Amino acid sequence: MKIELLSTKYQVKQIEEADIPEVYTLCKSNPLYYQYCPPFVTINSIKEDLIILPKGKTLEDKYYIGFYEDGSLVAIMDLISGYPNPETAFIGFFMTDQQVQGKGVGTAIITEVCHYLKEIGFTAAKLAYVKGNYQSEAFWIRNHFGKTGVEVPAESYVLVGMQRYLQSNIIAVSRR
Repeated sequence: MKIELLSTKYQVKQIEEADIPEVYTLCKSNPLYYQYCPPFVTINSIKEDLIILPKGKTLEDKYYIGFYEDGSLVAIMDLISGYPNPETAFIGFFMTDQQVQGKGVGTAIITEVCHYLKEIGFTAAKLAYVKGNYQSEAFWIRNHFGKTGVEVPAESYVLVGMQRYLQSNIIAVSRR
């Protein structure tokens, strides 16, 4: 995957340890997210996010990336290639800076990312949001993700699985 091709509008780069302070600032701008998905972000939690992987994946499959506009970080994404199967990309985390929310930035990024994933052969994108976080749920539904019917209990919340098929613009539900 060539991350620079994930967007034509934004500069895309791999987040490295030196970028953690600006990632932290972006994450801190979204306290509502952490009300549903505690604990609140820390520098150490971001360091952990840079390397945490699902079982069976390697760092070569992980893209913890930033989307920049005019040198400013406007969004971050944790994208896992080929998870949970080779035809699927998994969005483990996506967040836009609070200052750009409601302005179409997140939708523009997701649209371009899904278009590129389709171009390089992926047939689906999956993710999970925290049940009860209606802001996240509405965002993902607007961006053509449908609930899969899978709900996974975590420590203090429940994750709701969603999927977007990349071979058409139809919102589809999967029971996988």
